[in-house]
Amino acid sequence: MLAIFLSILIFMVFGVVASFIILSIEAQKKKRLMKVVRGSYDPQADSKKLSYREYKKNELANKLKKETEEGDEKEKSGVSISDMIMQAGLEISDQQFWVFSAIFAIGALVFCVLAGMSTFMLIMVGIISFMGIPRLTLKMMASNRQKKFLEEFPDALESMRRLLKSGMPVSEAIKMVAREYSGPIGEEMGHIFDKQKIGVPLTEAVLETARRIPLTEVQMFATAVAIQTQTGSSLSEVLENLANLIRARFRLKRKVQALSAEAKSSAAIIGALPVLVGLGMYFVSREYIELLYTDPTGKVLLGGAIVWMCVGIFVMRQMINFKV
Repeated sequence: MLAIFLSILIFMVFGVVASFIILSIEAQKKKRLMKVVRGSYDPQADSKKLSYREYKKNELANKLKKETEEGDEKEKSGVSISDMIMQAGLEISDQQFWVFSAIFAIGALVFCVLAGMSTFMLIMVGIISFMGIPRLTLKMMASNRQKKFLEEFPDALESMRRLLKSGMPVSEAIKMVAREYSGPIGEEMGHIFDKQKIGVPLTEAVLETARRIPLTEVQMFATAVAIQTQTGSSLSEVLENLANLIRARFRLKRKVQALSAEAKSSAAIIGALPVLVGLGMYFVSREYIELLYTDPTGKVLLGGAIVWMCVGIFVMRQMINFKV
């Protein structure tokens, strides 16, 4: 048993090392790209030579750059439960979330006890049902909400642009969009208008929406509103360009999905093939396949196969996961 455990441990260590190398390469690549995008401009060096309006623009750009760097550091450290609840659009506290998770875990454990599972399986089910499944559910809810928001966001920006061109103030345009649209877009625009009513500046209200909906497009919108508030530039033209940019990104994303569909299908087939073959062999020749989970050597081979299959699926996922 000790030899089996050590063999499985070695396989897992190799898998973790390979995953760490891949993640390190991706992180370094992203860091290099972000350095190229951000540049190294310091507005304080020649602020005296600029006009007041240009100085305010540079000051705001520097502030937004600092907030972006803080957001990247926060993303590296991980998203907290309160942020995930906020992004999912739920009106519950952290304590209520953990209470619901505990209730779900207790229910899963009761079901497993009635099914007669072993102690090891009970421990694993308890950990997964308390720490894993609720967080995964929150993440899926937040992702679906962001997807719905982004689908209607260009049309909402077009509506705001038309209202601004007709002479309506920015706050009233946001109020009209919140009234006309339902779902996440109406909720977030309503939040912005409600914050304004209690005295919160428009810039801070929009930046809070960018934290609730952590999408690049929403951060662009927050930047446009902040620049318009600080410098008095034309917001309608910026919103029109932003709406066109979002639609262009949509087209690019769909093109990427179409081009990577074959690779994704191949990865799914390759990942499912060993499982399907194992099930088929179990029903056709049970004595032949039983050696994998009854014989010590078979257990080592089965554990190594599972570990390396997981590593292979992870590597293939990173290779076909294109971010636009």
